[in-house]
Amino acid sequence: MSLLMVTSKQDEADFLKVHLNINQSNPNWIRPLDQDVLAVFDPKKNKFLKQGEIVRWVLKDTEQKPIGRIAAFVNRKYKNKGDKFPVGGIGFFDCIDDQISANTLFDTAKEWLSEKGMEAMDGPINFGDRDKWWGLLVEGFHQPIYNMNYNPPYYQKLFETYGFEPFYNQICFYLEVASESKQLDPKFYISHEKYSQLPEFKVSHLRKNDLTKFANDFSTVYNKAWATHDGNKEIAPAHALKLFNSIKPVMDEKLIWFTYYKDEPIAMWVNLPDINQIIKNFNGKLGLWEKLKFFFLKTFGKNSNFVGLVFGIVPEFQGKGIDYFMIVEAEKVIKKSTAYKTLELFWQGDFNPKILNISKNLGGKQSRRLITYRYLFDRSRKFERHPIL
Repeated sequence: MSLLMVTSKQDEADFLKVHLNINQSNPNWIRPLDQDVLAVFDPKKNKFLKQGEIVRWVLKDTEQKPIGRIAAFVNRKYKNKGDKFPVGGIGFFDCIDDQISANTLFDTAKEWLSEKGMEAMDGPINFGDRDKWWGLLVEGFHQPIYNMNYNPPYYQKLFETYGFEPFYNQICFYLEVASESKQLDPKFYISHEKYSQLPEFKVSHLRKNDLTKFANDFSTVYNKAWATHDGNKEIAPAHALKLFNSIKPVMDEKLIWFTYYKDEPIAMWVNLPDINQIIKNFNGKLGLWEKLKFFFLKTFGKNSNFVGLVFGIVPEFQGKGIDYFMIVEAEKVIKKSTAYKTLELFWQGDFNPKILNISKNLGGKQSRRLITYRYLFDRSRKFERHPIL
């Protein structure tokens, strides 16, 4: 075997090819867009590279066939609640079912991270936001949603045999859109009845012609509800607007909702159509032809799935049924559309029981489980899981 650092366009092509070779025989796998993967390693596209370093390797067999890959990175702002030592990251791991090959990749990443002063490594994670390429899939090997890691089941054995331990579980939930035959729990409608009679409370879905207003509302709710949580930082209105503009081509106005009290935003629920149902036709490419096809399929095709990305309520209104009020208002609009049949809630850490309970109260059933692992370089150090929030 030979291990090569990615330094050329050909190395980069081999890096992408490993994931293809490992997964292409699985009918449920959807090939990610090459440009989405490569953007992580492009300083012009990944702002996180300003605060750290990243390196990639490709493992080849004696016939020079790519059989494994891994990325390692140091993000100086990466920190989890309770961390008392510097932690690096690994991601984009793929490997044949061979422990020696996997160990070669893990050892190489560990040595590089140790040289950078790290004392542990988490993985597989992303050098960037947690809504992309985060966690190892261990349950629910059906078609992945957009920018979600997908891997064969044997990867769990490769990680755990090496010595990685689960730092936290990432739970995804699935539920059917409410219909005449399937309704939400009665308590949703009780809360809705209560708040719908109070004029100071109102609910509205996003409108593309007023993105600046809704970006400001998103920033307000996010910063109050999430910015104080582990690993999250405040989002400025300008950054939120940039985010909204970036997803505008795939945005469905009636899937993004806000609740207001006396015209001040107090809750939000952000969903997007699952564009992987379109991307699966593109074999990793997004050239001019694919863009035209994407527009056609988005406009005229059938996409029955949508994905819940962000849910937040400002602290003073948590636990008061505001979420039920908003969800019922959204339900009345969404179920009028014959397109959407199922909702998958993006992963939620098992260290956050409050948000897990919201998903369960919605009637969600666990659809997938991913794991973020941690490996301590000092094997005598006591391992501790992510603390409960």
